[in-house]
Amino acid sequence: MNAVLEMRSVRAAYDAITVLHGIDLSVAPGRVVALLGPNGAGKTTTLRVAAGVHPVSSGRLLLGGRDATGVAPRDLARAGVCLIPEGRGVFPNMSVRDNLWMMTFTGRPRAEVEEIAFSRFPILAQRVSQTAGTLSGGEQQMLALARGLATDPAVLLLDELSMGLAPMIVAQLYDHVSEIARSGVGVLVVEQFADAVLDFADHAAVLVRGRIQKQGHPEDLRTELASLYLGSAP
Repeated sequence: MNAVLEMRSVRAAYDAITVLHGIDLSVAPGRVVALLGPNGAGKTTTLRVAAGVHPVSSGRLLLGGRDATGVAPRDLARAGVCLIPEGRGVFPNMSVRDNLWMMTFTGRPRAEVEEIAFSRFPILAQRVSQTAGTLSGGEQQMLALARGLATDPAVLLLDELSMGLAPMIVAQLYDHVSEIARSGVGVLVVEQFADAVLDFADHAAVLVRGRIQKQGHPEDLRTELASLYLGSAP
């Protein structure tokens, strides 16, 4: 199956400091790829490079098999790359409905944006007039995912979906992510805490100090995570 998103020998830097040292990673349609690693490994930078937010120093970024290296973030977004950053990316002082209606810039009418959101996350229909900042953490993450789905993404980039949430809520969110993937969307998800995502991922890669130490089937990596994290807990 052809990759919807591929990184080939990607290097990236902040000023003179290289933080990604030749990343090779691909995401196929309908698959969930987990990018794991300790703090400071370069996971968020990898997502930012994939979304075009951070420049590639060398190597190539491909989207649907076509070279997208250096393409502006807004053009990558129009081509189907959707980044949901750490912190959920919702507007806390606006209502759920207004958060959703902001996604009409994609060309979808309001009713269609709401239909996408409420069919996937019915709880949002019950919260539609509520200020987004007063939602629970899990509901805010659902709202962020709903906003992302309104862009009709080919690939969804998720940064620390589990941050600050109870394990039961995280499992529910990853059930939704799995359903989204089954609809044909490729998903690349960054997680520091591997246990949150390994049961849901189709493929996993472990990033340490800007290099992918190992990648493969999640179950094959599970027992090696502690040593791959350089002795830290997975």
